[in-house]
Amino acid sequence: MEIKRNKLLKKIEEEYEVHQVCALLGPRQSGKTTLAKTYMKNIDDQVHFFDCENFLHLSQLENPLLTLEPLKGLVVIDEVQLKPDLFGTLRVLVDNNPDQRFLITGSASRDLIHQSSETLAGRIGYHQITPFSLEEVDSNWQRLWEVGGFPKSFLAKSSKISERWRDEYIKTFLERDILGLGLEVSPQVAGKLWRMLAHMHGQILNMHNLSKSLGIDQRTVKRYLNILEGAFMITLLRPWYTNVGKREIKSPKVYIRDSGILHRLLNFSSENFQFNPSIGSSFEGFVVEEISRYFDCYENAYFWATHNGAELDLIINKGMKKIGFEVKYTDKPCVTKSMRIASEALELEHLYVIIPGTHNFRLDEKITCLGIANCSDLISK
Repeated sequence: MEIKRNKLLKKIEEEYEVHQVCALLGPRQSGKTTLAKTYMKNIDDQVHFFDCENFLHLSQLENPLLTLEPLKGLVVIDEVQLKPDLFGTLRVLVDNNPDQRFLITGSASRDLIHQSSETLAGRIGYHQITPFSLEEVDSNWQRLWEVGGFPKSFLAKSSKISERWRDEYIKTFLERDILGLGLEVSPQVAGKLWRMLAHMHGQILNMHNLSKSLGIDQRTVKRYLNILEGAFMITLLRPWYTNVGKREIKSPKVYIRDSGILHRLLNFSSENFQFNPSIGSSFEGFVVEEISRYFDCYENAYFWATHNGAELDLIINKGMKKIGFEVKYTDKPCVTKSMRIASEALELEHLYVIIPGTHNFRLDEKITCLGIANCSDLISK
């Protein structure tokens, strides 16, 4: 089975209309290298490929200016965060050769952006490469939700193989990847933190409880959370503030970004998946991630809640409009008092109630029930 990522390929092509350097950022094994190689095959130009995990390629890049300057066409540098001193060389090359283009991939977003933003300012564009989205898997939402979007998990021949792959991914992340991300803790403590976050999935982040349970001060916990967010492992969904005089929640909500990874952290299996008591919060996180991808609005996505109990799972800004989303794992959705309060207080253009399945129907003049499989319809609205 082949998953076509034409939308992402188009973004790469369009990026070169603006910048000479295009950066693909995303978690390890999310498909960045495959996407880069697909783009390489599709273009009618000279292509040169360097993998910073390949010792032979690394030796060629020890003198990057001598190696890269004579090359024409497209130069692809994979896992560039392993060779951060390249950014200064790329600036020199871009400024002196307008016909040369670079496609770079990296797995540590914030570090990579920090390293490149100053030296390549005005010369580079960034694109987040997530695991497979619902739009890319032909709305096969049930499998995507259960096993997540990492290619080797989604495309596995059986649920057992998928579960085994995700278990190994978690193990490798805890034993190897955290060292390169700056988490100065043992794999055991990092694993405890990640599993605690999984149990807090969809809830207001409680820094005090995390700090107390881990025996780490809150400043350190906050730094670790920022690192995990920068590595695309979690989402810290920020609260939306209004001026309506209500006592609003001002702490973020936390989500494990990939639902398949979440399910293994919570010990979900294919046999108990539908009966797990955490299935509602899991579905909420899955929808929040998919909607944020559809609108490409990670920086403009929020939730809203008051201490009086009114809340809304997701708010996105689309131009001058605010659109609200409430997620319900039910086949009998209805309009609630909380929805009406949120719609009025936030002055929403429209509110969508997202449920499992494919059903679409109006609940009210400004409230529509939308099956998760049809969320792509929102893009054209």
